[in-house]
Amino acid sequence: MIIKSKEFAMALPTPSHSARALVTGASQGIGLAIARDLARYGHNLILAARRGELLQEIAEELESRHGVIVEVRAVDLADREQRAELIEEIRGREINIIINSAGIASFGPFKDQDWDYETTQFDLNATAVFELTRAVLDGMLERGTGAICNVGSAAGNVPIPNNATYVLTKAGVNAFTEALHYELRGTGVACTLLAPGPVRESVVPESEQSIVDKVVPDFLWTTYESCSAETLRALSRNRRRVVPGPLSKAMNAISTIAPTAVLSPVMGWVYSKMS
Repeated sequence: MIIKSKEFAMALPTPSHSARALVTGASQGIGLAIARDLARYGHNLILAARRGELLQEIAEELESRHGVIVEVRAVDLADREQRAELIEEIRGREINIIINSAGIASFGPFKDQDWDYETTQFDLNATAVFELTRAVLDGMLERGTGAICNVGSAAGNVPIPNNATYVLTKAGVNAFTEALHYELRGTGVACTLLAPGPVRESVVPESEQSIVDKVVPDFLWTTYESCSAETLRALSRNRRRVVPGPLSKAMNAISTIAPTAVLSPVMGWVYSKMS
């Protein structure tokens, strides 16, 4: 059964048989939550991530539950050749929504990181977002409708020691997406930055809880499901930036007013414990 919501009818394109919403990082976390919501609102999907078998299971679930068409692309977006194949395909497809959610992170001193992992992180977090956004943009502009959501991070607001490569990529995505938002005003194409702070499952088993999980009260966390709902609401209204959840909003506010000389060393110490 397809459910169409008036709540998201403003800037989100209308679902159609020919159109697809492309969601990267769709096998887990924010990407999976947004894919589920888009399917619930009647959008046909292309799900992209590395784990093809898991994506196929998700696709079958969404097709059965919501009556939509779900295509699967098992692709490593950090790999130039695999990324190029997907880009070549979507240039010729009617992609009316793109959610660039795929991403990874590393923690610890930059000089101590595995260089292959760091370059993979850059290619996935930044280059893939940059290239995929460009690949769908011409078609959206020609049709006069479309919606772009790039997942940056509240971490991109401030230099964080022991998280340098991640901060580099997310700061770039943040600024790129907000700049594009202003460029696309009046074109019919919405462009929204999702800049979350900590996001997690609604229930985390005690054996899997980190120090942060144990210290921060549950009501302050953003769940993947609530993050998706707030993100699609913001995208439907073509908001420039959405920061979902109370903890993320607090981090975002602090990062804009606290002196870097004070904030960065504190956050760097916290992130050093995660390495």
